[in-house]
This record gives sequence, C-alpha cells and structure tokens, in this order.
Amino acid sequence: MNDAQYDFAGVLALLRDYYDGLWRCDVELLRRVFSPGALYATPAPDGLLELSMDEYLPRVAARTPPAEAGTPYGYAVDSVDFAGPDTAMARLRCSLFGNDYTDFLSLVRVDGAWRIQAKVFHGEPHALARGA
Repeated sequence: MNDAQYDFAGVLALLRDYYDGLWRCDVELLRRVFSPGALYATPAPDGLLELSMDEYLPRVAARTPPAEAGTPYGYAVDSVDFAGPDTAMARLRCSLFGNDYTDFLSLVRVDGAWRIQAKVFHGEPHALARGA
C-alpha cells in the first residue's frame, strides 16, 4: 500500500482533540472524537470496567478539568500503526488526575472523519506520587 494513503496528519489531529477533550473535560469535543458506539475499558480492582459513551461522558463532565486544576498540558504519541487507510491503532501516554496513563486507541475513519472506536488503557499513580 502507498504511504500517501495513510492519513497520519488526520490521526494526529484526532489525538490532539482527544487529549484536549480530556484536559478540558470537554464532553462535546469528546463526543465528536469517539464513535457513538465506542467502548471504554480498563482493568479495575473488582474486575474489568467497561463503559459505553453514554456511561463514560457523564463521568468526564463531573470532573474538575485538569486545565483548571493547574495540570500542565502535555501528552506523547508513542506510535500509530495503520492496518489500512481507514483503520489504525494509536498508543498515547499522558498524566492527568495524579495518574500516568497509557491509552491504546482503536481508530476508524468513516466518511473522511477519524473516530476512536475503543479506548483500552492502564493508569497508575504519577511517578512522583509513587516516589519514583
């Protein structure tokens, strides 16, 4: 497949919007970033936590935005792997709410727009809080 078929810039723009939505707790922006049927999943102490967007986004709305709490803005895109011109997997790292997160984001492009179809992630207390 020709590299020109891969919309790396479009994926990076989606990832920026994703982080901006988290950092600002901007539910409307996150609604545009995630597919309506997207899945949010992470291991939790009492088992797997799986949420639909209808369950996840109200939780985001109830948070104090890191932007208002003085959390520095910043994230790192570790990788973007394309399976084809309209399917990709991104690995993103960020620190929010006193935790360091690694997000695996399954991406699809439909009608020219990239969306997150699944967010599977791991979080742990920020390295400074752990004494590392």
